[in-house]
Amino acid sequence: MPKSNAAPALSPKEQLEVLRRGVFEIASEEELLSKLTASAASGRPLRVKLGVDPTSPDIHLGHTVVLRKLRQFQDLGHQGVLIIGDYTALVGDPSGANKTRPILTEDQVNANAQTYLDQISGIVDTSSLEIVRNGDWFRDLTFKGVLELAASMTVARMMERDDFAKRWAAHQPISMHELLYPLMQGYDSLMVRADVELGGTDQTFNLLVGRQLQRDKNLSPQVTLTMPILVGLDGKDKMSKSKGNYIGVSEAPGDMFGKVMSIADELMENYFQLLTDMPEPDYRKILSAANPRDAKVALARTIVAAYHSETAASAAAEEFDRVFSRHQLPEDMPDIDVKRASLENGAVWIITLIAEAGFAATNSDARRLVAQGAVTIDDNRIEDVAAKVPLTGGEVLKVGKRRFGRIRLV
Repeated sequence: MPKSNAAPALSPKEQLEVLRRGVFEIASEEELLSKLTASAASGRPLRVKLGVDPTSPDIHLGHTVVLRKLRQFQDLGHQGVLIIGDYTALVGDPSGANKTRPILTEDQVNANAQTYLDQISGIVDTSSLEIVRNGDWFRDLTFKGVLELAASMTVARMMERDDFAKRWAAHQPISMHELLYPLMQGYDSLMVRADVELGGTDQTFNLLVGRQLQRDKNLSPQVTLTMPILVGLDGKDKMSKSKGNYIGVSEAPGDMFGKVMSIADELMENYFQLLTDMPEPDYRKILSAANPRDAKVALARTIVAAYHSETAASAAAEEFDRVFSRHQLPEDMPDIDVKRASLENGAVWIITLIAEAGFAATNSDARRLVAQGAVTIDDNRIEDVAAKVPLTGGEVLKVGKRRFGRIRLV
């Protein structure tokens, strides 16, 4: 995505039309148009806030939905403000959670934050992005300040949150520190003087708290834009690393391409809309004129090109076609080194082989893959989790649809 700091000559109404794409809800659209109009008249860019809690080291395509909206505001000439939630991450966002999240250490948060910043540079214009950490103000907030902040919200209002209400009804614990999270996110809006805040639909309550706190201080309340939650590869749940249904932005082109090709056909329109810059008439033409596989190839090529290059996208498409349409082996297949000394009578336990290849995180995962019939050696399916596989070197291990490796005895 090319960088551009120059605002196009769009009227406030034209800007609003651009910003509507892919948005679930704007609170409120009239307020946003008013702010865009005032911005155009005064020459002051709107301050557009996005908060991210670095609770894991990598970002996936689900995260990019709201990041891409931030980039749209930047391209329209407005000021993006990214809040690294080094203090809110210590609490853990309860949004959508059915149990209390584990509290991270500061070292974990800092390490994750650096990875986040490295990975978003291909999505937003980091050269003009204002980046702040909410620890800069929460670290010095006195207990009196915390009490004043807590006094701005009633328990009844807090329990209107869907996730809190469900956990309360199910007699699941809700920790006191979790009740502070929406207030902390709202306080961020005060500190950065946000005109607009972006978030997923699961953030609606938190975003509206920011509006309330600004009103309490007699400030113009921020407009909130909520984006749809991207459904993951399983076709039902939110894209999430913990669920294993994600596509990482830093994944290799071939892996990214293959994962996009695995999504359900009914998700393609949603992915085109939320993950690409392709105009709606163009992707609707692709979806209506092409068979599902051709449409999915176009989607996969577009996404891979956005995070790698057109050349990488073409190579990934060719490799996918060669392996999955013509049933040939990948050209660039990694070696799996197996020590001869580790063999017993020239054989190795299949679970050990899968783990040493790095094709499963744990032995339990490896057992599950074997039980599912997802493991072959030279196209011979292995279905016995206790199987000992004889090796002479050169055999091809295949796990799932996209993981291949050639055995090398060392």
